[in-house]
Amino acid sequence: MGLLVARTRPELQAALDPAREACRRIGLVPTMGALHAGHDALIGRTRTMSDVSVVSIFVNPTQFGADEDFGVYPRSFQADLDRCAAEGVDLVFAPDVATMYPDGAGGVSVEPGPLGGVFEGVTRPTHFRGVLTVVAKLLHLVAPDVAAFGEKDYQQLVLVRQMVNSLQFDVEVLGVPIVRQADGLALSSRNSFLDDEDRRHALMLSRALTAGIDAAPRGVDAVLAAARDVLASAAGAVDYVALTDPYLGEPRLGQEARLLVAARVSTVRLIDNTSLRLGLPAGASSGEVVGP
Repeated sequence: MGLLVARTRPELQAALDPAREACRRIGLVPTMGALHAGHDALIGRTRTMSDVSVVSIFVNPTQFGADEDFGVYPRSFQADLDRCAAEGVDLVFAPDVATMYPDGAGGVSVEPGPLGGVFEGVTRPTHFRGVLTVVAKLLHLVAPDVAAFGEKDYQQLVLVRQMVNSLQFDVEVLGVPIVRQADGLALSSRNSFLDDEDRRHALMLSRALTAGIDAAPRGVDAVLAAARDVLASAAGAVDYVALTDPYLGEPRLGQEARLLVAARVSTVRLIDNTSLRLGLPAGASSGEVVGP
């Protein structure tokens, strides 16, 4: 059976009903299209844990601010279908706005709570409301057993997991590591907006993360200072540099932490992050809460 494409709720249900009747496991990868190797990794992860692979392609208007790039966000539907077919996807769900928002974009939404107002939420205050609302709709419509999200959008991953737990969706949320190019640049659909010079400047994000990892044995202050030094020496406007625990709380010595950075390169806003393990400075004990 070749790749199926569903554009409406009835078409989606008709495509999935046989799988449900046969008790086959369904895996979902929610995307906004413009697929790349990072999406391939998401698809591959769900395929190992499900019998039916579903990819949604929907550029969600409610997660874009008024001055953001919704109108020019890259759209490459036929190329995306070709990629899905090559990756063994069984079904692509490609709804229009009216299908996803039958009451309009101003209808019922999912509020992200306090974690939606930090880091990305400072610059993009309505972003996570839009993200969680559309993800909740997709989880309801597809009813997958597993759903994969990339760690590149780390705050999004944490919030999706929190929503799934709070609203009691019966789905396992998989976090998939960042896929990078050989020079360290994290793959992103927005990379297509970078010209050659901008792309060189964009490497400041991954270099800042590497500097933070190298400084991790010296504690939180050293990690943040090292990352900020790299970003300050590069062309681009820094949005934030933050160090958290894996749940976006306070980092603890001797524990896993997450270093998150965001910056603008020309007109393109990029984010990146990495995990690291904080060292134990002299006189400190494991579990002590430290801050910048």
